[in-house]
Amino acid sequence: MAIFTSSTQAIPESGDVPQHVAIIMDGNGRWARKRFMPRVAGHKRGVETLRTVIKACVARGIRYLTVFAFSSENWRRPPEEVSFLMNLFVSALNDEIDRLHANGVRLKVVGDLSPFEPRLRTLIAEGEARTAENSRLTLTIAANYGGRWDILQAVNRLVQARPEKAGDYREEDLAPYLAMAYAPEPDLFIRTGGEQRISNFLLWQLAYAEFFFTDRLWPEFDAAALDEAIASFRQRERRFGRTSEQLTAGREPRVSLADPVPQDQNA
Repeated sequence: MAIFTSSTQAIPESGDVPQHVAIIMDGNGRWARKRFMPRVAGHKRGVETLRTVIKACVARGIRYLTVFAFSSENWRRPPEEVSFLMNLFVSALNDEIDRLHANGVRLKVVGDLSPFEPRLRTLIAEGEARTAENSRLTLTIAANYGGRWDILQAVNRLVQARPEKAGDYREEDLAPYLAMAYAPEPDLFIRTGGEQRISNFLLWQLAYAEFFFTDRLWPEFDAAALDEAIASFRQRERRFGRTSEQLTAGREPRVSLADPVPQDQNA
């Protein structure tokens, strides 16, 4: 398994295009209500939007996309909506795995899957196994996931694996047990729907992510909206604890196509 740099332990590489984008796909129900449609229609449309965003990420060279599909708190929703979401998950896996595989996308699902029906757990396992060797994009679906659950399950696994080190655990000891140890930390976090909170999503991993909030409802999010978020990301000064002066001192000057070409003085 690849070892990725923790943003609190070392300075990770950073470029103009985020390596890892994490998204809370909010606003499906409101999108449907605005059109006098049932909330579930918004969730169906949201799956189509995700398909569009996956394609856009591949085209832009983004290597990891993580989306919050169902939180550990979403069980509090009306039972009929929860049931619909579970069935939608099943149908989406049935419909999309071939397409993901054909386009070189690796599927990962993180979260506490134990409450899911056996059929859904089987489809998840089969989808992950079939796409395991793909490397164009890693798509992670966070389902029955919570950031606090993730940290707690990692601590419990660490204690079981290395009880002799109790009382002296370090960040690098815990990191391999987190649900997304296979991926670098997100560079860019996006939340649609106008809310400005992270809602127990990737609490550990978002330590130094750049946040982008948009009023667009998730079914309205498209490739152009992704480009808007990336453009905002490019304007951020990613210091990782350093000062602006330190960045300026170590920064190589960028050559723009609009810059004049230096002339040879000896010509």
